[in-house]
Amino acid sequence: MLFSNHLRRTPILERKPSLAFLPVPPPLPFPSAVDSCRAREIGEGVGRVREGGTADATMKYLVQVAEGREAAPEEGGAPSSGPVYRCAAGAGGASPPAVPGLESCWDIFRLSAEKYPDNPMMGRREIVDGKAGKYTWVTYKEVCDTVIKVGASIRSCGINKGGRCGIYGGNSPEWVVSMQACNAHGIYCVPLYDTLGAGAIEFILCHAEVEIAFVEEKKIGEVLKTLPNATKFLKTIVSFGKVSPDQKEKVEQNGLSIYSWSEFVLKGDGAEEKYELPPKDKADICTIMYTSGTTGDPKGVLISNKSIITIVSAVDEFLRNSNEQIREDDVYISYLPLAHIFDRVIEEVFIHHGASIGFWRGDVKLLVEDIGELKPTIFCAVPRVLDRIYGGLQDKVSTGGFLKKTLFNVAYKYKQGNMIKGSKHEDAASIFDKLVFTKVKRGLGGRVRVILSGAAPLSNHVEEFLRVVTCSHVLQGYGLTETCAGSFVSLPNNMSMLGTVGPPVPYVEVRLESVPEMGYDALSKESPRGEICIRGDTLFSGYYKREDLTKEVLVDGWFHTGDIGEWQHDGSMKIVDRKKNIFKLSQGEYVAVENLENIFGQAPNVDSIWVYGNSFESCLVAVINPNKQGLERWAESNGVSGDFASICGDAKAKEFILEELSKTGKEKKLKGFEMIRAVHLEPVLFDMERDLITPTYKKKRPQLLKYYQGIIDDMYKSMK
Repeated sequence: MLFSNHLRRTPILERKPSLAFLPVPPPLPFPSAVDSCRAREIGEGVGRVREGGTADATMKYLVQVAEGREAAPEEGGAPSSGPVYRCAAGAGGASPPAVPGLESCWDIFRLSAEKYPDNPMMGRREIVDGKAGKYTWVTYKEVCDTVIKVGASIRSCGINKGGRCGIYGGNSPEWVVSMQACNAHGIYCVPLYDTLGAGAIEFILCHAEVEIAFVEEKKIGEVLKTLPNATKFLKTIVSFGKVSPDQKEKVEQNGLSIYSWSEFVLKGDGAEEKYELPPKDKADICTIMYTSGTTGDPKGVLISNKSIITIVSAVDEFLRNSNEQIREDDVYISYLPLAHIFDRVIEEVFIHHGASIGFWRGDVKLLVEDIGELKPTIFCAVPRVLDRIYGGLQDKVSTGGFLKKTLFNVAYKYKQGNMIKGSKHEDAASIFDKLVFTKVKRGLGGRVRVILSGAAPLSNHVEEFLRVVTCSHVLQGYGLTETCAGSFVSLPNNMSMLGTVGPPVPYVEVRLESVPEMGYDALSKESPRGEICIRGDTLFSGYYKREDLTKEVLVDGWFHTGDIGEWQHDGSMKIVDRKKNIFKLSQGEYVAVENLENIFGQAPNVDSIWVYGNSFESCLVAVINPNKQGLERWAESNGVSGDFASICGDAKAKEFILEELSKTGKEKKLKGFEMIRAVHLEPVLFDMERDLITPTYKKKRPQLLKYYQGIIDDMYKSMK
């Protein structure tokens, strides 16, 4: 095993900072990042101009680099589009400054292994007598030595630069070593989603022409189900652990080879000099990352070295301009899937700075315990995780007794008020932080200073609550696999950005494109809205073997995200809708369903909602995951008995939730046809096991309709 010979038992907290991270003068805030490029000021705006562009009078975090344009007059011509903006940080430039020797993802790791050889790089909890102990660590040098051996082993299997290597399993040190071995030899890394079924695994193995697959021990059975179909290209399987005699027999019957992890590492021992590392270029593809997709087969997103290097540089520049930085003594807990671009980029950033990555045990029920032991300093999450944290904290407050509840509410209001007035979170209520909120901080290990949410929208009330109580910066980002994760990130200590994803990150260009059929005008003076289009070096190189799909979304260098955004007065972006999720009701009214789900999702006692309608019906219905604690409290107060599933089936409960939705809809001034007329309360959360959501928790609408078709039909019948 990777950890068998080199266990490091020195706690991270005892490490001393190197000279490379002595204190430096704090950077200037965003608006001053391009003072050297100042050309003129407009009104009270920042007024910075670069490359012939102009500056917006109010969007102080942006630099305008091109004017908007009107719609093409010819039939079928391009719709109008708004001005092109970049982030004011990073001198408003289109690309990061060149770094000597940094040409590929391999160089990110190689340079850190040279600069920080003795820093702990990867850790996992030691299991003794079935019990999890402390984290044990391997250093950057130790990892690099193993990577070189694994790379030589891959080459000895006849796989060279440009070959395809699949990786299938939960996050682990072996996952990262396999990826880095691919990077070292210019082999395409093809992650397989840990949550995908055998059908999708077989599709990706064949579509990507995977020749060798590294597989978590408990997932080998899923790969074996793809045989013999996958054997057209697949020749070698490597287990992250052991291999059973039955597995070995079945693999060999299909003409393949299979190795345990220790066998494969030894295979490359002594062969390192035989296989020289090939030259690698920024334009080379390093990863084919398949998006889960809400319809059809997964799409293989081609990601280049340049894309990842640029986004790593953008994160660094963003942090510098926020008076933050990743330090070599920072610690990250790796639990979000490495097969997704969000976690992949964050781990690349940590590796770039010689920081440490600790892996969870793969069980969500044990995550809090792993966090408590690891004590991470940066915590990344998807909204569903943060929603659970919020719900747990709310329950503790509501059941904590009168005095505790009163003290918490007073502390919350006081700190919230000061933060809204402009106080930094660490200065807004230092006494209450020590008396009240430090307990929340300890729940995340006690050292977290930045919480980053991505992959899906985070509810306003959850974001605001966590900004106040966690004693940390809580930031929300936006990006796609095709844009190499984060294209926008909200700014710390800026409560006005609640509900937005912040301004663009450095080195990314953004514009809005009008969507006339939905009433969105990118050239509006009051409220510019339209499809978010992104351009720059972070973009993907296309969909593998799908030039047709590539041409649909990449037009004149602009990637069309399909998301509808609205520029805010300060240059932050608010996601308001989804371009494709629109349908017409029988009376001819168009419904933007994702926008409605965002609104109704704010209703009390609603955890998740799927809104449905079609052109044969005149009204909307919904399937709802109600909040368990909230609905059970209502049931107790209203004489409704039974378990949670029974309560969900009660007519009074449905009427109660409908009233909550109606109140929310009226508050948001929704039109009559946008209101929900019937609901089904689903006690089981929408999940991947039933194929109702993607691994990033996006709703799979065709699958939802198929699953709930009978219930939908019954709801419409009951109203006639």
